[in-house]
Amino acid sequence: MTENTPNTPPSDEIDLGRLFGLLLDHKWMILFITLLFTVGGVVYALIATPVYQSDALVQVEQRSSLSPLGDLANVMGDAVGPTPESNTAAEVQILQSRMVLGQVVERTDLDNVVRPNSVPLVGDFILRKGIERPELFKGNAYVWGNEFLTLGRLEVAGPLLGVPLTVTALDKGRYRLTLMDKEAPRELGEARVGELASFEEGQIQLRLAELQAAPGAEFTVLKRSRNAAIRDLGRRLSVSEVGGGRSASTGMLRLTLTGTDRQEISKRLDSVAETFLRQNVERQSAEAERSLDFLEQQAPKVRDDLAAAEKRLSQYRVEQDSVDLTSEAQAAIQQFVELDSRLSELEFQEAEMAQRYTTSHPNYQALLRQKNQLQERRAELNQRVERLPASQQEVVRRTRDVEVSQAIYVNMLNKMQELQIARAGTVGNVRIIDSAQAGEFPIAPKRPLIVVLATLLGGMLAVGIVLVRGLLNRGVESPDQIEDAGLPVYATVPLSDEQRKLVRRIKGSRKSGSREIVSGVLAERAPADTATEAMRGLRTSLHFAMLEATDNRLVITGPSPGIGKSFVTINLGAICAQAGQRVLVIDADMRKGHVHHSFNEKSEGGLSELLSGRLTIDGAIRSTEIDGLDYMSRGVSPPNPSELLMTATFTDLLEEASRRYDLVILDTPPVLAVTDAVLIGAQSGTTLMVARFQANPIRELQIARKRLETGGVTVKGAILNAMERKAAASYGYGYYQYSYK
Repeated sequence: MTENTPNTPPSDEIDLGRLFGLLLDHKWMILFITLLFTVGGVVYALIATPVYQSDALVQVEQRSSLSPLGDLANVMGDAVGPTPESNTAAEVQILQSRMVLGQVVERTDLDNVVRPNSVPLVGDFILRKGIERPELFKGNAYVWGNEFLTLGRLEVAGPLLGVPLTVTALDKGRYRLTLMDKEAPRELGEARVGELASFEEGQIQLRLAELQAAPGAEFTVLKRSRNAAIRDLGRRLSVSEVGGGRSASTGMLRLTLTGTDRQEISKRLDSVAETFLRQNVERQSAEAERSLDFLEQQAPKVRDDLAAAEKRLSQYRVEQDSVDLTSEAQAAIQQFVELDSRLSELEFQEAEMAQRYTTSHPNYQALLRQKNQLQERRAELNQRVERLPASQQEVVRRTRDVEVSQAIYVNMLNKMQELQIARAGTVGNVRIIDSAQAGEFPIAPKRPLIVVLATLLGGMLAVGIVLVRGLLNRGVESPDQIEDAGLPVYATVPLSDEQRKLVRRIKGSRKSGSREIVSGVLAERAPADTATEAMRGLRTSLHFAMLEATDNRLVITGPSPGIGKSFVTINLGAICAQAGQRVLVIDADMRKGHVHHSFNEKSEGGLSELLSGRLTIDGAIRSTEIDGLDYMSRGVSPPNPSELLMTATFTDLLEEASRRYDLVILDTPPVLAVTDAVLIGAQSGTTLMVARFQANPIRELQIARKRLETGGVTVKGAILNAMERKAAASYGYGYYQYSYK
């Protein structure tokens, strides 16, 4: 098991230093993306429709047993018991019930919806700011600032509930109505503003109170179902108790309603509070209402009974020519009146109690016991009366009927008057403390929070992109990584700014598109450049590396295209030529070689023509402006480059070149793409592999090396090209590059 070098982080651990370096390397990209999200957040916060909140305060008091006339509990008798206290939780549910919200919907026409056809994304902002219609949008369907529609009346038949209707403004106070059917829009006709119009055979009744818009502007009007309007109102309404603890209840309810129109939400919330108050009063007076209805039904019967009793007593007195009553008989009559009056009152109370309780309720049982006691006393009194003379018994009974009926009737009239007064004086146990008032500032969107969140989101997204790209891109970042893989590094060539100036883009085929080429030799243009100095170091290393080689041929190859093989080949050849050697650079990439571009020449008349027998070696070799440096272009791209490299002609070329020159450098195609590099390396004594900084993973180098060794080619070492001074590499591996001027 091989230990990691001190400069190389373990492969199974996260290198925090490298990740931090990646963030430093891409700080401008992170800053740009973050700034872009911040600007987007600011724009959204400015154009987003503000949402306001209106609140009101309502008090739910404990129900009092007192009324304007005093203790009216006695009107229905003490046996009914005290009125229970108010339940705040129940009142909250009543406030949010369909009973209350449905009445609000009906009173405020919440089932009618008017929506302007505004400009996408910024339409609400235009309407809020009152931006007038520009000349460019004349006749357009979009609604601009200071344009509005006020709905007077909208009645829609059941099948058309929820179906949008488009109102298009016309000139001279007219408009056109279109039914937006699911299948296709259907024009219903035209009408005048302020007049009630009928459409679709009377299924739609529409009157526009006011329409202020340019011709062509469109509004959508909609008649929602009652339940849909109630759900929308309930979604925006919130009710909560203010103060109090888990056991204590203050009875103070805070009502809040949200919406985009401050006046609208205050009006709607006031309507909710008033509707709640009104139904509470009606609920409180319902008991007196029921009792009064019962008494009004019984009063005619009692009055008829009284009249009949008086008639029977008068007839009997006439028949008997008057009968004087003893004191005992008069006392019996008085007792009969008291007992029957109380029994009658208990019967009324029993009728009322039967609507509230079952017969097993304690209050109901107490009333029945009291009633039985009075009936027993009445039976005893009847027995006493039966001992009187027959004439006096009859007078007592008939007088009793008159007196009892009269007492009951008078008592009933008195109670009816009391109940009427109680019903009229009911105030309920709900009180509106604060009427609805909308806040001056919107509760949403929270602009500062949106900007902060957008900035954080942009920053996190940018950092995430950088880190993911850095983790996925495991290209070589240090010579130590290559050496850990078993390849000695002969040179580390820094990325040259001067070399970038020599790069130009040319058009390729339709399939390949445009590509970059190098026009010029860096070693000649910038001899003091750091990359040129690195080439000089490579020249020195090669001097010792090729001492044991069987020939003077050097193969420059690499695992993939676009890593700078040709750049290393050309500039290494120039550096060696400047040192007094005779150098030949051969572009052995007959597919896409571009060595000829560095010398501003064409590829025709090169290696492919030589190998195909159409050109001699002297005709294929070209001289350059650098003394001692010659080169051979790739020639015209042949259909069979690999087969040409396997011919004896190629072997003869290499032997002849080795005799004529001190150093022969061959630029080959990528190892992992084609087999040409293996064929060329098999006939050369030294092979070096080029890897590009942060482009070629170690795995690629290992696979390319194995493929070359399978073909009998020994890779002497590697060259790390385009090394950059990056924080990710510096933090992870401690790479430094200096210039010395």
